[in-house]
Amino acid sequence: MRILSHEIPSAVGQSVTVAGWVHRRRRLAAVSFLILRDRSGLAQIVVKGTQAQLLDELGEETVVQVTGTVAANPQAPGGAEIVDPVIEPLTEPAATLPIELWRPTVGAGLPVVLDNAPVALRHPVVRAGWEIAAAAMHGFREALSSQDFTEIQTPKIVGTATESGANVFALDYFGGPAYLAQSPQFYKQQMVGVFERVFEVGPVFRAEPHDTVRHLAEYVSLDAEFGFITDHRDVLVMLRSAVAGMLAAVGERAGGALERLQVELPEIPVDVPVVHFSEALKIAGADPDEPDLAPADERAIGEWARREHGSEFVAVEGYPMVKRPFYTHPQPSDPRWSNSFDLLFRGMELVTGGQRLHRYSDYVAALEARGESAEAPAYSSYLQAFKHGMPPHGGFAIGLERFVARLTGAENIREVTLFPRDLHRLTP
Repeated sequence: MRILSHEIPSAVGQSVTVAGWVHRRRRLAAVSFLILRDRSGLAQIVVKGTQAQLLDELGEETVVQVTGTVAANPQAPGGAEIVDPVIEPLTEPAATLPIELWRPTVGAGLPVVLDNAPVALRHPVVRAGWEIAAAAMHGFREALSSQDFTEIQTPKIVGTATESGANVFALDYFGGPAYLAQSPQFYKQQMVGVFERVFEVGPVFRAEPHDTVRHLAEYVSLDAEFGFITDHRDVLVMLRSAVAGMLAAVGERAGGALERLQVELPEIPVDVPVVHFSEALKIAGADPDEPDLAPADERAIGEWARREHGSEFVAVEGYPMVKRPFYTHPQPSDPRWSNSFDLLFRGMELVTGGQRLHRYSDYVAALEARGESAEAPAYSSYLQAFKHGMPPHGGFAIGLERFVARLTGAENIREVTLFPRDLHRLTP
């Protein structure tokens, strides 16, 4: 029965079978070593005699099965190694690699890594980003499930382009027009009328011709929506809980990945610092008439939050309504501003969230103000729920890859994306 490499130290004196990839071969005068890699780590196998000759035939990344006896050795990974092995190749010898996976650092530039992603992702440092992402998704699900949220999955092929319609991918859907969904926004709002509290983990698609280190055409969105709120501050409290759960799960489940990337986990304060958009412009030294924050403004506000509050997280609330979608609830005391926010993490926007409109009459008015009709095909099915009673509600969406990039300090979001899709890349 196969065991994993991390179980070897607990089996000293026993005969065991391990299987994995030839990570590295080292030939010495009297003895040779095979370093085997599996999903849990590395195992050292001491090879002598005729088995040593077999190593010459096995290229790195050849898949093998090894049966031998576990012996204690303080110099070996975990303090134990396998001796007297019988090595059985499970594939033909692997071809020469484009990247040397046994080296502790990645000796190739990002384009080479991305072009060879199916193999490059085997490198412990390259794969560490997605180990962190997987743990973060687990933490997101656990945090919201523990607060009685229901996980949903919504369509990714939709019949109308409603949010920023020029930035959608068009499809031929059995001879008719369709689009890849930019977000699950409309569906998750409707599901508040069914379950009250819902979340979704899934891909979203943005046909925006950005060619930057922070944008992708497809990414994983962590969405949540819930009802019976007072205003957007309730949404921020729930978001804080979700992010705290994500960080805790990364610490618990991806400690090895954090160590490989030399990442120290931040803490999100119980009370996240909040600044109004108008004040944020002053902090950033921006024009008071600016309708949005530029990347430099976000960095300045992030520095302010670290300096004044000791926090790597800060929420900017009250963005101008002209910069928010039509379903955003205005600030009751001054409808120029919105009951919405962006959460900045280390000086970059990570999350957008806020309170939504929930009365059908408000939607009719909001759409008429845009010169559109609530009865138009783009909105009629979406607004069914609001005709039949919806509670005050709100929600947020976290970009997973951006979260991991900020957490790890990656200079380019593609460093922590399995198979990036952007303006230039559609393979592998």
